Amino acid sequence: MNADTATPQSSTADTASRRPLGAPSTAAIIDSLTALFGPDDEQIRSYASVIGGDPLTPSPHRLADATSAAIAAFGIQVAAVAESAGADPQTITVRAVDAIDQLRASYLTIVSGVPAPHLIEDPRALGNNDFYRCHDDRWIFLITTYAGLRDAVCKVLNCPPFPDRIAEAAAHWDAVALETAVCAAGGVAAVVRTAAQWRAHEVGIDLLARDIVEIDRIGDGPQTDLPAAASWPPLGGVRVTDLTHVIAGPVSTRLLATFGADVLHVSRPDNSDPNAMVVMTGGGKRNAFADLRDDHQRAAFSEVCAGSDVVVNSYRGIAERGFGAHDLAALRPGVVVCEYHCWGADGPWAERGGFDQLACSATGFAGSEAVNGRPSLPPTYLLNDYLAAYLGAAGMVAALRRRAAVGGSWRVRINLARVCMWVQDLGLFARDVVDDIPRPSAPTIGLQTVDSPFGVITEPGLPLSFDGVPTPVTGAPSPLGSSPLRW
Repeated sequence: MNADTATPQSSTADTASRRPLGAPSTAAIIDSLTALFGPDDEQIRSYASVIGGDPLTPSPHRLADATSAAIAAFGIQVAAVAESAGADPQTITVRAVDAIDQLRASYLTIVSGVPAPHLIEDPRALGNNDFYRCHDDRWIFLITTYAGLRDAVCKVLNCPPFPDRIAEAAAHWDAVALETAVCAAGGVAAVVRTAAQWRAHEVGIDLLARDIVEIDRIGDGPQTDLPAAASWPPLGGVRVTDLTHVIAGPVSTRLLATFGADVLHVSRPDNSDPNAMVVMTGGGKRNAFADLRDDHQRAAFSEVCAGSDVVVNSYRGIAERGFGAHDLAALRPGVVVCEYHCWGADGPWAERGGFDQLACSATGFAGSEAVNGRPSLPPTYLLNDYLAAYLGAAGMVAALRRRAAVGGSWRVRINLARVCMWVQDLGLFARDVVDDIPRPSAPTIGLQTVDSPFGVITEPGLPLSFDGVPTPVTGAPSPLGSSPLRW
């Protein structure tokens, strides 16, 4: 914000006495994000108010404050779209307890009485995702959720996919050697490092030099107003091609769909997310199949991209198929391209896959969460995926606003590990301050129920509200491949 601006774009209840010494307030965090999304943040009159704050969980990290700020920053960008069409400024309200529930949304989603994670086709696959102690007394996090990742781990360790056998085999390896071998075999893994070790590592150094969300102009394009900016919700008519998987990317496009965008999720028939993931992240979207190895389907996908306002991708190697950011900007001048990565698009680990848990492990976050000497994930289990979803969605809306103001094609980039480092930089509570706080259990956030082809879904509603207009309700998910590959 400019120093002469009359009011900041955020406020919080006074929780300063509970913040780590010298740590920024949640209001200051929101203002810094709004300035990052700029460049016209001083013209936005909508305002975010956060009720409550950390510590709310037995975590030394500011989980609620970080998530509240990301949610509020997204709300401000959406309200700014409506403002640009003459709407009154909005007051966006976020409850910190609801922000915590947003991090747990996957585990609070129920389908016809069954918790959504129980619908994973092979529930055992999730049970192998864990920290394993290595020969050099360091820890490594291994992920076997998908068949290819499981096969890579089992091939390197020469063992079957059972936790006890993986633990036995990992104990014969030095941690960094195992990390290198698993990643070279096409799997994913991350050694548990300290924050200092990570920030001295070449990948940590590279990421620290980047913004939390990177927004860059990558080409020319016409000034294009958002077609439904004067309506509510204001993203109606915005076409979004969703080429993402797992949580971060799909949740970001679900947010755009909730606020009116026409989102077409595209996946390969033989490499789609499990139905449980579609239920948790697919609300309000259509679903089409495309195999870009097939010339006919690649041409049809190209036509979809040519008609898109936004293309969101979280797959490595898409540029090799001719759909990198600059390819898309040439195909569709004025497009907004959003890319989700874990370790950086062009850094030392650009070719490595990554997940939320691996970002926590590598950056030192899991070490700070350690319990009885064993590294741990946050009490919410997931963190970076949902933070990146809200930050990425905010970045995409900000880029659409830039396109309306000055034209151009834009690229938005978010890296899970960089998001995790941002949370670390917000300050740490002493363990004796948080250790006796109970872990989150029953949700406090309002739940919504929607009929769907998968059954009746009960899930957390949006963790933000707007003054004077209704909070949108997310639509039902659709089955994979149930829509044609076209607008």
